[in-house]
This record gives sequence, C-alpha cells and structure tokens, in this order.
Amino acid sequence: MIVAGVILVLWGADRLTDGAVALAERINIPQIVIGLTIVALGTSAPEFCVSLVSALKGTPDLAVGNVVGSNIFNTMLIVGVAAMVAPMTILPSTVKKDVPVALIASLVLSVMVLMDGDVSRLDAALLFIGFLAFMWITLRGAKGSHAIEQEKAGPRGYSVLKALLVLALGLACLVVGSNIFVDGAAYVAQALGVSEAVIGLTVVAGGTSLPELATSVVAARKGNSGIAIGNVLGSNVMNILLILGGAGLICPMNVHGITIIDFSVMTVSMLLLWLFSYTKFTVARWEGAVLTAFFFGYMTWLVMGAI
Repeated sequence: MIVAGVILVLWGADRLTDGAVALAERINIPQIVIGLTIVALGTSAPEFCVSLVSALKGTPDLAVGNVVGSNIFNTMLIVGVAAMVAPMTILPSTVKKDVPVALIASLVLSVMVLMDGDVSRLDAALLFIGFLAFMWITLRGAKGSHAIEQEKAGPRGYSVLKALLVLALGLACLVVGSNIFVDGAAYVAQALGVSEAVIGLTVVAGGTSLPELATSVVAARKGNSGIAIGNVLGSNVMNILLILGGAGLICPMNVHGITIIDFSVMTVSMLLLWLFSYTKFTVARWEGAVLTAFFFGYMTWLVMGAI
C-alpha cells in the first residue's frame, strides 16, 4: 500500500504541475498565485480530511500534530529537497508578504495552544478570518500583478478547460495516493505502539505532505519555482488558518501531546526559510541541504524519544 501510494502521488504531481502552469499562462496571472491558491488548496486536502476526522473522533493530538508536522515537512524537507534538485527563485513580493504571513500564522497558533492547551471556537474563528483575509489579499494582488517570472513555459496546446481537467486529475491522484500511503504507514506505526502525537507529527504528517513534496519537487525540476514555493507557503498558511480554523469551529480541540519544542521547530523553520529567501531572493542548494539536515535531526529526536 505504501509503494502504491507513492507511485500514484508522484504521477499525480506531474499532472498537477502541468495543469497548474498551463492554467497560469492561459489566464495570465503569476504562477506564485496559482501555487498559493489552487495548488495549495488541493495539496492541503489530505491534511484537512485527516485533521477534521481526527478532531471529530476525539483525537486532537493527531489533528494538531498532523498540521504542525506537515508544516515542518513542507518548510524543511520539501523546500530543502526541491532546492537541492534546482535552486528556487523567489519573487521579492513573496519574500515581503507571503513568507511573513506563514511565519505569523505559525506564531499565532503556537501562542494559542501553549497559553491554555486548546484550540477553542474563538481561536478557530480568528484563524479562519485570517485565512479569508489572506485569500482576499492574494487574489486582489493578482489582478494588478505584472511581475515577470523567470519560469519555464507550460505544456503547449492546453486550453483553460484542458488545464483544469489535467489539474483535477492530478489532484485526485494525489489525494487517493496519499490516503493509501497513510493507511499503510499508520498501521505499521500503531503496530509498533507509538503515541498519537508522534504518529501525527511523523507518519501522518509525512503521508499528508506527500502531495506537497511531489508537487514541489516536480515543479522545481521543471523550472517552475513559482508553483513550488507557492505550494509550500500556501499549504503552510492553509494548514493553520483554514484546516485548524475549520476543524476547530466544528469541534474545539484540547491539545496535550504537542510540545513547545514541536511548535518552536515549526516557527524556526519558517524563520530560516525567510532568512534564506533574502539571499538574492533564491534558496540555494546548500541552503536546501541545511533545511533538510535540520529536518532529519528533528525526526531523529522525535523517534528516539518515542522508543
């Protein structure tokens, strides 16, 4: 099941990238906007499903751990690996607006949970309002944007309808493939007797981050760094503001197993990405290697603590 899930996710990521790039070209808006909205919403679907179901089933550590872990995967592993595949060019507007928003969202969630140990309906409502504001600002900025992106062209001969169909097909494969992966991996983890919080931060977060990983690496390899970095930043913002905001509105969550270290790693990872982005507005290969090394260091600490 794990192998089948990975294969389906990788194939879906290829289709999703082609459809997203073609759509960006057809409707004449920057690829970063497509990455921050359509692609990020799609690749965040597994996190939303897992977190909502976990909250409803009374396993909030799994719900919050999934989001915190996914954001750590996105920022450290996905950006790290994608940058090592091909250095990622980042628009100045992204460094000034989108990265800080993702960092602020991480800080707000950390403060909310660490203050009283839960995500109340009021907390969730504030997060959800933040999501709506982020989407409004992003889409409003797209209308007047004439930024020139150094991106490779998308597939030739794609109409808007065909681009949407290819994008939807890729998205469906990503969601189905990641679900198959999570089912297989979660069974293995539970058989080893690992806690809900650790499963959420590692196995489930890794599984639900597979769409982001596959999409960003494929996009970076194809020279579409706007899609790659936009997907990661958009997913990080949506994981916190939309997913925990939406899930918390439906079912408030008491959080016990996610520690200050986990929240700190999530926030510091965004801070590192922001600092690296300022160096010539590019995440270089060595910076990607640093992010990846930090990620594996954190995973090693988590696993050693669970044994």
